[in-house]
Amino acid sequence: MSEDVRHRAPTLDDVARVAGVSRATVSRVVNGKRKVAPAVQEVVLEAVATTGYVPNRAARSLVTRRTGTVAVVVSGAEPAPDDGLHLPRLLADPFFGRVVGSFVRSLRPHDVHPVLMLADGDEARRQVVSYLRFGNADGALLVSTHADDPLPEQLLATGRPTVLFARPPRPLPVSYVDVANADGARLAAHHLLDRGCRTVGVVSGPLDVLAARDRLDGFRDAMARRGHAYVPSVEGNFTVESGEAAMLELLRTAPGLDGVFVSNDVMAQGAVHALREQGRRVPDDVAVVGFDDSPAGTLTRPALTTVRQPVEEMAAEMARLLLEQVETGEPRVTSRVFDPVLVVRDSA
Repeated sequence: MSEDVRHRAPTLDDVARVAGVSRATVSRVVNGKRKVAPAVQEVVLEAVATTGYVPNRAARSLVTRRTGTVAVVVSGAEPAPDDGLHLPRLLADPFFGRVVGSFVRSLRPHDVHPVLMLADGDEARRQVVSYLRFGNADGALLVSTHADDPLPEQLLATGRPTVLFARPPRPLPVSYVDVANADGARLAAHHLLDRGCRTVGVVSGPLDVLAARDRLDGFRDAMARRGHAYVPSVEGNFTVESGEAAMLELLRTAPGLDGVFVSNDVMAQGAVHALREQGRRVPDDVAVVGFDDSPAGTLTRPALTTVRQPVEEMAAEMARLLLEQVETGEPRVTSRVFDPVLVVRDSA
């Protein structure tokens, strides 16, 4: 390498000279473009290491009109009480960690980085929309928690690619990834009935969340098809504490309960605790089925029978769909709905 290169920032031309290839080939390798032979990629990457070339992301953005970032937006999450930081409850939920972890793992190989944005009010939503509208991110991965959330429509209006976790509550021309929630709840209903349960209740999630409504409706539909016209339910909010409180309320309204479907594993933890406190054995007296197949399910004693929602695969698919739109520049609207699977353990 010449003396002048050592005393200035190396350029693409320097890398091209060392590698013995064209500047265009170096650009394709550095920018992660396809259709570059593996042997050529290796030579170019060795030349990058030799010269010490560092891609100028700002300059690249001017050419590609991309930032190399995507907004990971959590919308509608309520602050947790008395945490001193006013952080959303969702950040303490293992579900959220699984989603974000999968986003990071899926985006990193493409040199794309997530920017976490919390939209827990009108002003925060305006900030998210402005961030996207002014081109600070190439698109958005949106996890929304309320049916009346205006953010999906607002993000669509920015013209930036957007992919939702879960079907939007209103028909919108936006891509989404979901699990067949009603089908999963039907699996839970049939399992409880097949093991002999006769008086079955539900601890639902908040019914302004579409997934929670779908799970309750699917469960009741399966029960009705097998002759159970009435299924008592109590609404929780996807926390351990709400699961415990809802379980106690169910026992008051249906003291003969011998089976319960709980709309997520975190609430099921609380439900199992409440049953134990009331002297009910799980599963001998009351069988319990959760939903998610999260770490909470394996930590519960007895280990939780649950409906698996493949969260990591769903989040990875969201990232793939978004990157595809960013790469092609085409606002393709599509959906991917995953099939749930019943995971039988000890609680039912």
